[in-house]
Amino acid sequence: MAASVEVFTYKGVDKKGNKVEGEIKSASSSLAKAQLIKQGVRTKTIRKKPKPLFGGGKKKVTPMDIALFTRQMATMMKAGVPLVQSFDIVAGGTDNTGLRDLIKDIKEDVAAGGGFANALRKKPKYFDDLFCNLVESGEQSGALETMLDRIATYKEKTEQLKAKIKKALTYPIAVIIVAIVVTGILLVKVVPQFAETFKGFGADLPAFTLMVLNLSNFAQEYWFIGLISLIAFFVAYGQLKEKSPQFRAFVDRTSLKVPIVGDIIYQSIVARFARTLSTTFAAGVPLIDALTSVAGATGNIGYEKAVLRVREEVSTGTQLNVAMTNTGLFPSMLLQMTTIGEESGALDDMLDKSANYYEEAVDNLVDSLTSLLEPMIMSVLGILVGGLMIAMYLPIFQMGQAI
Repeated sequence: MAASVEVFTYKGVDKKGNKVEGEIKSASSSLAKAQLIKQGVRTKTIRKKPKPLFGGGKKKVTPMDIALFTRQMATMMKAGVPLVQSFDIVAGGTDNTGLRDLIKDIKEDVAAGGGFANALRKKPKYFDDLFCNLVESGEQSGALETMLDRIATYKEKTEQLKAKIKKALTYPIAVIIVAIVVTGILLVKVVPQFAETFKGFGADLPAFTLMVLNLSNFAQEYWFIGLISLIAFFVAYGQLKEKSPQFRAFVDRTSLKVPIVGDIIYQSIVARFARTLSTTFAAGVPLIDALTSVAGATGNIGYEKAVLRVREEVSTGTQLNVAMTNTGLFPSMLLQMTTIGEESGALDDMLDKSANYYEEAVDNLVDSLTSLLEPMIMSVLGILVGGLMIAMYLPIFQMGQAI
């Protein structure tokens, strides 16, 4: 079994007698010292780097961090900076320690002669097959800086699109959760106070008030079971979606039928399809291979299978626009733009224009959804809270009228 790699901090002097300090990864302090001697550093102190008290330390590396890393690498290389030196500059300019360590690991592999694409393939958590294949294509064609620029644009556009979808879904979900929490607190803490007051009334309570009191009794008695059930539901949902293709396919189909939100998801799928196919095709990837990458990028099982059917038809000589039409899943505008692109020999440009159009459509739909939901959500919250308050004060109003 290979020894685990640790991080060691060191202080010493270099060949010129200058004081140096830093960090180095190694299996032991003696091996770390030997590595430093090879680098011309004579160590004075070397010790294992202490781990953070609560296991924190490194920030999470997000897809947007990867997009920024790619954009910076493209900029450095376009400026004529050598690849290995570009890694050092980009790593030194980030405050995210997790990203910095990731870049340093990639640099070490590249410096050892492993190649950029091969180094990225060792980090599948951050770089998918599409990313690695495009980088490899850039290395082989001698236009790595141009390819990195295209990948950066693709990643930026893709992450912006994901952020818009999250914005469309997060806002209503957050408000619904707040509404449930507020209602629960009122039922468990506030309504019982009124119930004690009503015991001394000696008169029949209105039906609406009785209903709320019964609901409060139920909430007080079973709130814990309800909370456990809710947590169990979300855990089961996550597990099923991850492990059951049939359940995920059902969720993907159902999500497209949800009013307004379904349209946003549909437009985003089309935008991802056009954006990914445009990027891969412009990079010189053969159409058949490009469609394989596109299938996984759609984010929907139904469209993934449809794109794979398109790939099969294209491989037998069918034109791309005809194969797409046969699925019955793509909008007419995209089909027309694809037809024009194939006839004019500018397929990547037409697909890029289509992607821009559908991304803008998603943006507009998200803004419209937010504007539409705000008054609706406030109305629902007002009805919930106001209804509970009316139910509690209704007996008092009735007594006042009787007097």
